[in-house]
Amino acid sequence: MSLYKNCLFLLFLLIDINAFVSGDVNFIASEATSQLKPTLSSSAAGVVNSAVFKPFVDSVFSLSLLSSFPEDLEISDYCVELLNVFGQRYVDYVKCLVPAARPVRVCQNCFSTYGKLVDTYQNISSDQMGPGNVSCRDSLLRSDRLMLVYQLYSNLEDLWLKSDCDHCVTEKFQSLTNATLYFMTTLNQTITCFDKYKEGNHTELCKNCKNTYRGLNELYGKMEKNHTLCIDIEDAMNMTRKLWSKNFNCSFPREETVAVIAVSSFMLFLPIIFYLSSFLHSEQKKRKLIHPKRAKSYNSLMNIQDKLS
Repeated sequence: MSLYKNCLFLLFLLIDINAFVSGDVNFIASEATSQLKPTLSSSAAGVVNSAVFKPFVDSVFSLSLLSSFPEDLEISDYCVELLNVFGQRYVDYVKCLVPAARPVRVCQNCFSTYGKLVDTYQNISSDQMGPGNVSCRDSLLRSDRLMLVYQLYSNLEDLWLKSDCDHCVTEKFQSLTNATLYFMTTLNQTITCFDKYKEGNHTELCKNCKNTYRGLNELYGKMEKNHTLCIDIEDAMNMTRKLWSKNFNCSFPREETVAVIAVSSFMLFLPIIFYLSSFLHSEQKKRKLIHPKRAKSYNSLMNIQDKLS
């Protein structure tokens, strides 16, 4: 029982000490609060009295880290404006890319927005000074380990290069090339022919659209040799070939197929020709070898008859 009474005594003693200390703290906090802001509400005072202090928005102490930096370390207004322009054009280009994913139209639909993004990034990465003799290259591209602006632009640039969009777009992103426009025109003529006859018998479609489709194939082959293809043209040609062969079940003999058949036929008959020529040559050789023997025997017989006579 004595141990139990001692524990109760210690417990009440700790409670009294805590009440005394908290009372002093409340008194000191209330005086500091009244000096800083006389109109401070009771709810705000309760926040100050709490065990874990949580700052609120209306606090007189600013929480912005940037405001505590020296002016020579802060980004200039020109660079901030340039960064905002880069962000807006980055968003515009991504918004253009997503709807152009299928069917692939990333080059012909988004080359203009990509060109604007490239111009903005070149202004950021350039050594030329802006207003107030300020260069934004170091502050926006090299000031930290992450290099976020550089990483964002590099990802989109890599996507542009993998798409080979430079093959279909003129310099400085002015317009599509003439070869690309001509291919698109021929493609539209082929698709129009497909749409005209697809509802009826596919035999009519294969017959009437054969020349147009063949011309499209030949044009694609020339562009492939000249390295003027981009992902838009490649995807469009693949889809057109799928329509022709799989959906409409059309086909036509290609020139290389005829050449392959001719060479294969020649190789098939080549052994027969070889053995036949060998047989004829051997027979002719036998005749040449036998003839002198007959002539020699005849001459010897004539000599014997002369001697006997």
